[in-house]
Amino acid sequence: MKPALLRAADIAAGAESGAHPWNPKSEVRGTRLGVATGLVRTGVNLYRIAPGKESFTYHAHYYEEEWIYILSGRAIAEIDGVEHEVGPGDFLGFAADGATAIAHHLRNPFAEELVYLCGGEHRDHEVADFPRQGYRMVKRGKNVELYKISDGKKPFPALDP
Repeated sequence: MKPALLRAADIAAGAESGAHPWNPKSEVRGTRLGVATGLVRTGVNLYRIAPGKESFTYHAHYYEEEWIYILSGRAIAEIDGVEHEVGPGDFLGFAADGATAIAHHLRNPFAEELVYLCGGEHRDHEVADFPRQGYRMVKRGKNVELYKISDGKKPFPALDP
């Protein structure tokens, strides 16, 4: 059984680096707090982005909600093509209703490290668009498929929300 309490030292010791393969500037370091405590339906993560680096890649979810809460530092949050400077105390919430999705991404062009909490749902199915790469990802359980958005394939009817 995983611990229900994580001490600050455990969180720091559990930090790992990660990056999105489609974004050469993607580089985050942090701890997946939800996983470490055994949460299976909710993701909660503590992440850091160094100056000049970015979170993952510009994307939008159709079924899994996602959120970000800035603890320290500043970033540029791109939300549906519009850039917003965000800083400590700012909250970003990306609702997902199966029909519309809010594309988003974080980058840190500033001199100070960005520290934030983020999380969201872990559902058995998900559809996510990666508009800059032109791909749609469809996840059904452990099966993940990529489609070219330009193919016009709309896999939504095959999913049961």
